[in-house]
Amino acid sequence: MPNILYGVNGEGSGHSTRAKEVITHLAGGGHNIHIVSFDRGLANLRKDFPVTEIFGWRLAYVNNQVRYRRTLARNLLAAPKAAASISRIKQLIDDHAIDLVITDFEPLSSHAARRKRLPVVSIDNQHTLTNTDVTYPSQYRGDASAAKMVTRLMVPHANAYLATSFFDARVTKPNTFLFPPILRECILKATARMGEHILVYVTSPAPALEKLLASVRAPFIAYGFGREGRESNVTYRKPSLEGFLADLVSAKAIVANAGFSLVTEALHLAKPYLAMPVEHQFEQIFNAYWLEKSGFGAFWPGGRKEGGLNKERIESFLYNLPHFQQNLESYPRQGNSALLDKLDSLIEELT
Repeated sequence: MPNILYGVNGEGSGHSTRAKEVITHLAGGGHNIHIVSFDRGLANLRKDFPVTEIFGWRLAYVNNQVRYRRTLARNLLAAPKAAASISRIKQLIDDHAIDLVITDFEPLSSHAARRKRLPVVSIDNQHTLTNTDVTYPSQYRGDASAAKMVTRLMVPHANAYLATSFFDARVTKPNTFLFPPILRECILKATARMGEHILVYVTSPAPALEKLLASVRAPFIAYGFGREGRESNVTYRKPSLEGFLADLVSAKAIVANAGFSLVTEALHLAKPYLAMPVEHQFEQIFNAYWLEKSGFGAFWPGGRKEGGLNKERIESFLYNLPHFQQNLESYPRQGNSALLDKLDSLIEELT
């Protein structure tokens, strides 16, 4: 069996969540897997697999907004750390006789592979933006251009791009294959039910949203606010994988940022989604736009120019839940087998 190096982006939990499903499949097939990651990816994956820690490129946030200039400056200053990690990865490649590199939007493993003349397979949702024919609102053209540039730099010249998407798109680049989102096994096995609560999730404190939720006549269960306990109609809960999963499966609807993993899990479970993308985080804006365009929920920009979320917009979303729920009945619910089968064939072909 080939020896495989798997690079996993550690920013947020989405990359490591789907990588865990792929790694479990590969390990079950007898492959020797060596993982490199950082931050959240390192914490999530080391519970089940040996992981080598490396330096990670991160986005810079100020007041819940992505700042691209600060992102570039911060990562340029950390260039020596990146170079040291590339050297560490190259040594790992030599020590374990690596035959193939798989990367989930982790650039250092990809660049090390190129220097060692190894084949690279990319698995992520980001390359849907650069390798397929998609639309997005014109006012976000600047954010889109920056996101495309970053995406191309992260994994250049891979032998194959396995891009995941919750909507159909026409592939425009060679060696690119489009698949449904990779979902956790617990989501695929879950039996969704319709409770009374609306699940709220934010990735950073949002005091204005706290006040807003208290003004809406509906029960909310909220994560990510750094507190727990009940206040009026809002139940705040501390981080919990099991608790969050149970609340997701039984929610009436979702109000949250627009990260790819939560959006796609909610759609699979037929949960209407009110998306609040982080300002200037184009991946989230892109997800939110296509969520609304597909008729599965609503997209309210969170920036000051757009006015942000307000009571009327939340109430409008809740009023239209029957419409979204009807549209979600036709959402194509598929497992991970198509992508995993393609990956198996690529490994055989490239090694």
